[in-house]
Amino acid sequence: MSEHAVTYSGDGAVARITINRGERLNRLDADIVAGLESAWRRFMATDAHRVAVLCGAGERAFTAGADLRAVPHDLYRAIPGVGVAVDKPVVAAVRGWCVGGGMVLTTMADILIAADDARFSYPEVKVGFSGGLIATLASRIPHKVAMELLLLGETIDAQRAYEVGYVNRVVAADALDATALDWATRIAACAPLPSRMLKRFVAEVIPKGPTEVAGIARAQVERINASEDWVEGRAAFFEKRAPRFEGK
Repeated sequence: MSEHAVTYSGDGAVARITINRGERLNRLDADIVAGLESAWRRFMATDAHRVAVLCGAGERAFTAGADLRAVPHDLYRAIPGVGVAVDKPVVAAVRGWCVGGGMVLTTMADILIAADDARFSYPEVKVGFSGGLIATLASRIPHKVAMELLLLGETIDAQRAYEVGYVNRVVAADALDATALDWATRIAACAPLPSRMLKRFVAEVIPKGPTEVAGIARAQVERINASEDWVEGRAAFFEKRAPRFEGK
């Protein structure tokens, strides 16, 4: 991961994935997108970790959204379930600001624990830009509330987010890490096969926006284009021999 823009550590069966740019409010850029993509792949490849806790370094922000000086236009790569197929449970822990692409990340989490100082905002209409991944918000909270957030670009606090069903639990800031770990540990103690199956089934039930659908398709195509089989297929073609595909 790019100079630890995102860190990955383990606590028993729980992985901790941290957006690690607290000094700049964890603003999203290409390094963080690459780091999150790598972290989700590591999470899925590590049998010992059954649940992930996603958080941001520092006390001021989970993430203040995209770095407007270096907007990552491939954010989909960083999103679990879009850029990387993730069927293990994900718990998001939010303190301070959760803005823009941060809300995409927390929307795609399965459980959301918020500190009482958390603030949620999706202000793309105020800067004249949108990637569209947030459209799925309208299938996760009441439609009118989602449109209030998206069309006004204003902020809701942790209590309001809890009241509309976006947040599972609001806790004191100093209890955030322990509470998120407790939830993740309790999920990890349950049978992993039905947990993962239920997450996959729920993903089939929840409607997906056009950017999300496109991101899922693009990620799958790019995986094939980067595969060893594609290298072998081209080599076999030019060497005029039968290819030896291994599904890698």
